[in-house]
Amino acid sequence: MGQIKKNPSVKLVAGFIFKKDSALSRAELILKRRFGKIDFSSRILPFNHTAYYEKEFGPDLQRKFLSFQKLILPEQLPQIKIATNKIEARLSAHAARQINIDPGYLDLSKLILASTKDYKHRIYLNKGIYAEVTLFYQNNSFRFWEWTYPDYKTAEYIDIFNRIREIYAQQIKNK
Repeated sequence: MGQIKKNPSVKLVAGFIFKKDSALSRAELILKRRFGKIDFSSRILPFNHTAYYEKEFGPDLQRKFLSFQKLILPEQLPQIKIATNKIEARLSAHAARQINIDPGYLDLSKLILASTKDYKHRIYLNKGIYAEVTLFYQNNSFRFWEWTYPDYKTAEYIDIFNRIREIYAQQIKNK
């Protein structure tokens, strides 16, 4: 029989899809107040891998990723996803979202994203929130699955999450 152990803390990450920089700035400020210091911030990238959000946000969307210095427990992910949904609603204008916030966490072996939508490869966590293993770490880099979103399969995104993993590895090494 295996021994039950306490799960180590993990690295909170957030991805944003947006059109207006003002929505991003407001969302970053709110998240910073709630989750603390940001220790990684990607450059703003074009988001052109799917038209899924264009009906809601319009064309010429952008993407950005952050990670937070303060580590979290994995079981906090449902509450964090609920909080980011509330932030999206708070930043909405004329009943339309101005930003999409995708929280998740990273550990040494995987990137997990939270979702409100069930699917064959997602596991129910709690409070209407599901988890998806979006990337896995193997042979010194993150790799993708058949179900991984197209943008997360790009070398640029993989580089971002490899960099965040380096930050996380240093954090837990120094604990």
